[in-house]
Parts: sequence; C-alpha cells; structure tokens
Amino acid sequence: MAPKEKKRKAATKKKTDKPEEQIMSEKRHNMVAYLDPDGKFTELKEITQWIRESRMNKAVTFSTPVYKSLIKEFWNSASIIEVDGTELIQGRVNEVNVNVSPDILNIVLELQDDPNAPYSVPIICTRGCLLRMTCTSDIFSSQINKGDLPMRYKFVLHVLIQCISNRRAGYDMAGNDLVGLMVALGLNKSFSISKFIYANMKE
Repeated sequence: MAPKEKKRKAATKKKTDKPEEQIMSEKRHNMVAYLDPDGKFTELKEITQWIRESRMNKAVTFSTPVYKSLIKEFWNSASIIEVDGTELIQGRVNEVNVNVSPDILNIVLELQDDPNAPYSVPIICTRGCLLRMTCTSDIFSSQINKGDLPMRYKFVLHVLIQCISNRRAGYDMAGNDLVGLMVALGLNKSFSISKFIYANMKE
C-alpha cells in the first residue's frame, strides 16, 4: 500500500502587535544616541552632556522613521551628478528627485560646518591622540576596537559607529577615518562632518 500523505495545514499569517511604521522601517537605519538627559549614569554624565552641547547633537539624536522601500528606491536610482558646478548624489523616491550634497547635509543636520574645512585628520595626529587616550589597541592598525578605549571615549566612538558611520555589520571596530572624526571633535579641530558623511555615502 502507498503511504498516506499527511495533510498540510494552510499557512496562517503570524500575529504581530508591531505598528506598520515599525514593520516597514529598517532598524539599522533608525538608530539614535541615548544621551541620558536625566544624568542617571554618573560615569557618562560629562561625556553625554558634551555630546548634547556639540554641533553633532542633531545628527546623532534626531529620530525619524526611515523606510526600507524608500532606501532601496533611492539607491537603486542613485547616481553622482553635477549641478551648477556642485557634485551631488541624486536618486528618485516616489517619482521625485532627491538630492544629497555636503551643503544639504550641513543645513538639515545643523552641523555648522565650515565649507572649507577638511574631512580627515592626519594619521599621525590620530595616533598621538589615541596614545594620550591610553588606547590599548595597536594604534598602527587600520581599525581600532572601541573596547580598548577608556569608557568616555568608548562611548563617543560607539555613538559615531552607530549613528554616523556606514557600517552594515560589526559595531565594535572603527576605521582610522571615523577615529579621526572623534579626534577632531575632541580637539575642536576644523572638520567637516557633512563632507565626511557624504564621502561615506558615495562609497
């Protein structure tokens, strides 16, 4: 006799209590820094206050839903173009052109960047600062593990990795360019965060 076939149950949709906004959004693109406004974490009180008062505050704390479908639509159509002598990234979202440039990022994120400022720090300056921070990583390496820094610097680098960098996975390591941004902010050096973000978007 032929074996009896088991009847399969009809597929049922999984129940979820998540709102549509949460289902459609991409978690990795919606990370913002929690800067402990009530000062509950005494060990981080000074550094969180410093970030809140810094010019990158909005860039790391402003929260708005970012939808997967819109991200894909933008990047699938994105190209680098030049308009009136200015380079920018242009993509289409819902049949509307969306332009991104350092100047636009500077305005939207309220970064207060000097348009003539560089977006990198000399590697010798970065390494010297890491020594003063008592970093236990190999400062000659191309990447630094945030866990090898004292707590306050570890927190700053953690915020930059999560909210500014273009990393898609692995949130412990930071390249020399991102560490350079941390150094520039700490030393109050001239540095264009908007150019840095734009360069990362081009990659």
